[in-house]
Amino acid sequence: MKVVVLGAGIIGVSTAWYLLEQGHEVTVVDRQEDAALETSFANGAQISVSFCEPWANAGAPFKVAKWLLKDDSPLLFRPRLDPAQWRWGLSFLGQCTTAAFERNVEELVQLGRYSHASLKELVAQTGIEYERLERGILHFFSSQADFEAGAIAAEIMQRHGVDRRILNREEVLAVEPALRSFQHGVFGGTFTPSDESGDARIFTQKLAKLCAERGATFLWEHDVLALEQAGGSIVGAQVASRLSGQKRSLKADAYVAAMASYTPALLKPLGEHLNIYPAKGYSATLKLKRPDDASVVSLLDDGRKIAISRLGDTIRIAGTAELAGFDLSLDSATSRSRCASLVKRYEELFPGVADTSEPNFWTGLRPSTPTNIPYIGRSKKAKNLWLNAGHGTLGWTHGAGSGHALAELMAGRAPDMAFGFYGDALPEKRIRSMATA
Repeated sequence: MKVVVLGAGIIGVSTAWYLLEQGHEVTVVDRQEDAALETSFANGAQISVSFCEPWANAGAPFKVAKWLLKDDSPLLFRPRLDPAQWRWGLSFLGQCTTAAFERNVEELVQLGRYSHASLKELVAQTGIEYERLERGILHFFSSQADFEAGAIAAEIMQRHGVDRRILNREEVLAVEPALRSFQHGVFGGTFTPSDESGDARIFTQKLAKLCAERGATFLWEHDVLALEQAGGSIVGAQVASRLSGQKRSLKADAYVAAMASYTPALLKPLGEHLNIYPAKGYSATLKLKRPDDASVVSLLDDGRKIAISRLGDTIRIAGTAELAGFDLSLDSATSRSRCASLVKRYEELFPGVADTSEPNFWTGLRPSTPTNIPYIGRSKKAKNLWLNAGHGTLGWTHGAGSGHALAELMAGRAPDMAFGFYGDALPEKRIRSMATA
């Protein structure tokens, strides 16, 4: 059948790949000139299957209250006259219970494992290279209290079958010797050896080229204006060229909405209300002056809530979240401060290792749900419309598996995982999966 995929980030391109694998005719639409130039462009680079806890937990409201309106806080909440923001916030608070946390963790672990297996198979099949490092993820703590809390979190994840190991200071330094320059500030850590890292942009762009070689059509620099609905189905996707201004309606048998934070606005006119809100994240990419002294294992700095990943001869520092609508500016006082704090923190950890004089700063909108669980499945308003959005900070982690799973659902097959798919996609399997989760 003919399928139109709306969005060419890691989610959209992965979906296109698996649809091509099934023999479908695929067209991908994106407003940028290439794949992965928005949310997937310069993220934290971590494939964090085992570090996948949802933001919402029993202690989250107290942390958010403490961080409220502080410009240097890991999570910055800017209240706005925005019903979507308040709806999201109230739903988030409703997920801050132990029972909800355990339920959401289980689904995220299931999707993560399925996705990691899909990624490994895809890389083995295609040979794509993307600065991949299979060295695990190390989470280190800068106080004894934080370490003790991290150890409790690790034990919770272990109950879900996650291999998250609790390490003392010397064990942390043995995993990543580069941290010895900051050893006085390391009180312990947790380590997930099966996790990995790599450049999501490079991977996605190379996968898009392979899709094109297999016959996919890519409409670059095209805005998606609206979906046309008739008789319970989508009968066209209105798009407009950014170069010529020409508008047209794309006709297909099925449509996939994979436009990250912009998906809810596209579906709202259909009566489909997705609880996805953008969380503005930041990153800094630095050239290494002393590569031999730089970290190789991907790191999570608990004190600053940032990720540090090695990408060849550069280092990527990413983190912080700002709930402030669709603002993508980097020139505001708050944005400049948050970018500068990333570089400052790296210099505190690894003094003189990177060239901090010319950092490459980036910001992107993470499409976050209150549960951190994405919408994967069939629309409730149109039988030939499928959704793949809301992956938050885990888009790179869940990219391959989300595309794989959606293609399976569209073929009428149940993906092999206990996950609550959206809508009426294989409802009997969904009920069984949730019952056993």
